[in-house]
Amino acid sequence: MLLYIHGFNSSPFSDKAVMTAQYMAQHHPSLVFHQPQLPNTPKAAMSLLLEYVMAAREANEPLTYIGSSLGGYFASYLAEHYGGRAVLVNPAVRPFELFDEFMGPQFNPYTGQHYQVLPEHKLEVAEFDTAVIRNPDRFLVLLQTGDEVLDYREALNKYHHCQLRIEAGGDHSFVGYGQHLQTVSHFLHLP
Repeated sequence: MLLYIHGFNSSPFSDKAVMTAQYMAQHHPSLVFHQPQLPNTPKAAMSLLLEYVMAAREANEPLTYIGSSLGGYFASYLAEHYGGRAVLVNPAVRPFELFDEFMGPQFNPYTGQHYQVLPEHKLEVAEFDTAVIRNPDRFLVLLQTGDEVLDYREALNKYHHCQLRIEAGGDHSFVGYGQHLQTVSHFLHLP
């Protein structure tokens, strides 16, 4: 099973998510692929992700993840706590430190949803912190130095002992992501 985990204020309709779905359908048609629309609160989002993880474990399916931004943060937690391999794309490292910037009304341009980021959401997201990566062999981390949302050096510091692909320039969306999907598939040992 491959679980694609989108980032904050994103969706399965983002460019990376659509590109991933198309690539997997074309190159790995037998793969069980999920890319759910996450709820707007961290606790509810993790609860939904854990439903997929537990179903895969019950079916004895290997667990694999692709996580972008906040999705990379969630994927780190899942891979560390439940096993499996994860590819992280410009991952958030300590998103709870950034939540103050987003308190109050939010709008998701993909879903059209209006919602609120509340102080308790900062505490919720902190519950899923993996301060230390104990299984570095489970991670491939794709970083671009031009990420205008997150400081790539934080991810470089946290994941320094994992497999890394660092590109100069780019941005938070990870310019040229599609060119890495073969590498992603190889790392995840997809069927």
